[in-house]
Amino acid sequence: MTQTNEAAKQLDHYPELAAKQSSWQHHFQCDALNGKTILVTGAGDGIGSASAKTYASFGANVILLGRTRSKLEAVFDWIETHTETSPVIVPCDLENLDGTTVEHLADSIMENFGQLDGLVHNASRLGPKVPIAHYPADEWQKVMQTNVNAVFMLNKGLFELLDKSENACVIHTSSSVGREARAYWGAYAASKFALEGLSQLFADETETAGNIHVYSVNPGGTRTAMRREAYPLEDPAILPTPEDHMELYLALMCSKDQVSGNVVNFTTGQQIDARNWLQNSSQ
Repeated sequence: MTQTNEAAKQLDHYPELAAKQSSWQHHFQCDALNGKTILVTGAGDGIGSASAKTYASFGANVILLGRTRSKLEAVFDWIETHTETSPVIVPCDLENLDGTTVEHLADSIMENFGQLDGLVHNASRLGPKVPIAHYPADEWQKVMQTNVNAVFMLNKGLFELLDKSENACVIHTSSSVGREARAYWGAYAASKFALEGLSQLFADETETAGNIHVYSVNPGGTRTAMRREAYPLEDPAILPTPEDHMELYLALMCSKDQVSGNVVNFTTGQQIDARNWLQNSSQ
């Protein structure tokens, strides 16, 4: 059996992803992420859940960080049932994240895994969609804490663990309104602009050493709970699913020697529009 067929069979347990894999331009070895440890924030739902399940399906031990324990437990149970990896649950509301919590998290990762090979910043807070003149100050602080401050604290507090990896990847989940603001998007837009800056800063500071690769990914409109919150009247059937983006999320996380096919080279610090990438990779 070829590696491509083996990988396809490997995803029999994940039909939503297997259906997408048939059109992938990249081909990933079945053990592409074996031995790697990846932390995913917002891992209980949407793109966070899909990326955690995908990474585990290709061999990674995934640390599931999120604020809703029941959702994390559902993803944990799925991974334990369908893979041979060792997932870990970290219930944590990023709105309340502080330095002590990050220090304890880093110590735990060091004790159990020795290093960190991937960090996916997926968790976000939308906040109200109202004019700046009427934006509640307390909501502004909550959005900025979750979408920017917590990302900084995790990047800072987990840096030494990432630096121990020979090929670490940090993915910051951005938004189109973090690259061109639109009225009424308030703190969410401002926080994503800040996130883009943080991503570029982190990429530039780690580029010379070369072992940590940093990206910002704008998924665009995707069939998630946050999208429903932002656009309650939109038909979700017209949108890509989280699994539509998993080829990209895998390609970013895998070492080049674990990928074949129509391979696209990424540059650390790159701003990636996931929907454009998906369209271009299929041509």
